[in-house]
Amino acid sequence: MTNRGTAFNASERERLGLRGLVPPATQPLESQVSRIMVAYSRIAGNLDRHAFLSNLHDRNITLFYVVLMTHFEALAPVVYTPTVGDACRKFHVMFRRARGMYFSADDVGEMGSMVWNWSRDVDVVVVTDGSRVLGLGDLGVGGMGIPVGKGCLYTAAGGIDPLRLLPVVIDVGTDNEALREDPLYLGLRRPRLRGAPYFAVVDEWVAAIRSRWPNALIQFEDFATSVAAPLLEAYRHPAYGPVFNDDIQSTGTVAVATVLSSLAARGLPLSALPAERIVCVGAGSAGLGVCDALASAMVRAQGSPFADAAAAAASQFWVLDEHGLLSTVPPVAGAAGSRDGLQPPPACSRSNMAPGQARYARRDLPRGTSLADVIRAVRPTVLLGLSGAGPGTFSEPALQAMAAGTPRPVVLPLSNPLTASECTAEEAFRWTDGTALFASGSPYADVPLPGGRVGMTSQCNNVFCFPGIGLAIVALRISTVSDSMFHAAAVALANLVDAPDRAAGRLLPRMGGLREVSVAVAVAVAEVALTEGVAGVTQFGKDGLEGHLRRSMWEPHYRTLVPV
Repeated sequence: MTNRGTAFNASERERLGLRGLVPPATQPLESQVSRIMVAYSRIAGNLDRHAFLSNLHDRNITLFYVVLMTHFEALAPVVYTPTVGDACRKFHVMFRRARGMYFSADDVGEMGSMVWNWSRDVDVVVVTDGSRVLGLGDLGVGGMGIPVGKGCLYTAAGGIDPLRLLPVVIDVGTDNEALREDPLYLGLRRPRLRGAPYFAVVDEWVAAIRSRWPNALIQFEDFATSVAAPLLEAYRHPAYGPVFNDDIQSTGTVAVATVLSSLAARGLPLSALPAERIVCVGAGSAGLGVCDALASAMVRAQGSPFADAAAAAASQFWVLDEHGLLSTVPPVAGAAGSRDGLQPPPACSRSNMAPGQARYARRDLPRGTSLADVIRAVRPTVLLGLSGAGPGTFSEPALQAMAAGTPRPVVLPLSNPLTASECTAEEAFRWTDGTALFASGSPYADVPLPGGRVGMTSQCNNVFCFPGIGLAIVALRISTVSDSMFHAAAVALANLVDAPDRAAGRLLPRMGGLREVSVAVAVAVAEVALTEGVAGVTQFGKDGLEGHLRRSMWEPHYRTLVPV
C-alpha cells in the first residue's frame, strides 16, 4: 500500500530515500491511470490483459483499484468472468506471486497454528477447494484465481478493505489427471479426498479460521455439487458466524431479481411471480440453488397460493440434468436425454437423486424428456441455464418453442464462462424473433434487430449481490446470514433498473454504477439484520444507516506517508 510510483512528492522522495530512484516528474493518480490504460489498450488478448492487471495489483494496490473502478465495465470481464476461467486453467504456468493462503490435506493438525502466519486482521474470507471452477470442472489449486478475483470485486464494488480480505484454497487433491501429471502443477498430486476424510479437513479449516477471526464472513465458492450444499447446511448456523455459498445463494438472489424485474418489463405485478412456469437446465448446486431461491420467493410473494417452497417447486418448476427431465415417471423407450446422443436416463427413483433434486422430480412427464419437448408441453415463461454444457444447450427448436408459448420469453443462460453459456444473445433474439427478455452469466453486447430495434442484454452476475451483502456484514458486524437477507437483496436489486432501460428490455442495472448498487443492497440486508436482531452495530449517527455504510467503504487514494 506504500508504493505510488511517480506520485511520490518531493518531501516523500527526500525523507524515504527515493530521490533519483524515480523520474523527476510528480504525477497525480489521474495521469497514472491514463498511462496504465494506454498500455492496456495495446495488449491484444484478454488472458495477457489479465496478467498485466495482476502485475499492477502486485506492485501498486491503490492504482490498481482506481483503474478498475474508473473503467469497471471494460475491465471486470478481464479481472473476473469470463477471463478468470482461462487464468485458473493456466494458473500453474502463469504463477508469479503467492496471494492469499493455501491449506492442504497434508496440513491436518496444523491449521490452527497456520492461520497465525497471516499477519493482518480479516473481515472477509473467500474459499474454494477448486473442485468445480465456473463451468470448467476440477482445476485443483488453480482455483485460487476465483477467490482472488472475487476479492477484487468485493473491494471495487463493495468497498471492502483489500488488506482485510483473505483468498483461500483448500487443496485436497485433484481428479484432473492432466494437472497431476503436469510438472508445473502447484498442488497435491493425488486423487481428491472424498467422504468423511474430506469433511474432516474442511471442519478443521473452519475451526482454525474461527479461532483467529471469529467475526469474519466466510464465503464458499466453486465447490462441487456433491459437497456445496452439505457444507452450507453444516456451517450456515449462528454458532459458526456469518457464512454463505456464493454459487447457491448469490446466484439465486440475482436470478430472483432478474425474474422480478422481468415481471415489471412484462407489465405484471410482483404477486404474479407464483404463476411463473420455470424450466431449468442444470440440476447441480447452482441450478438447484436458483430454483430454491425462486420457489422461496414465490412463497413470499403477496397472495402466493403455496404453503411452502417445496409445494411451489413441485408445481411450477421443471428441472433437467444431463439425461433430461427429472421425473419419477419411467422414461419412454429410446429416450436420449435433453440432447441427442446422450446416454439413456437412469432409473427414475428419488432415492438415486442428488440432495435437493427430489423435490423437483415431476410426476406428469417421463424421465429424460428433452428440453424442447418439455417446453412444448408446459409452455414456460422462464428458461434458466445453469448446466455449464455450452453452446447448443438452448437449441433453435427449444427457443422457438419458448417464443411460441409466451409473448415475452425470459431467456437466462447463466453458465460461465462464455464457452459454457447455453446460448448466445444473438441466438436468443434470432430464434425468438426478437421477443426475448435476455440476461446471461457472461457479458454479451446488445444485439441489433430488424427494423432498427435493439435486443437489450443484461449480465446476471453475482457481483450485483455479494459485495453489498459483504459490506452490510462487515459494517454492522452481522453475526449470521439469513434467507430473508438474500430475498431483501433481490427485491432491492430488481428495483434499481431505470424505467427507460426496463421498458427497452434491460433487466438489471448497468455495471458502471455498481458501487451504488452495492450500497442499496447493503441497506436492504442491514435493515433485515436489524429487524432480526443479529447486527452488532445498531447506532449510526446523524447520517443514518446509509451514511454509516458509505463511511465504511474503503476508497483508493494515496495516504500520507511523510507528515508535512
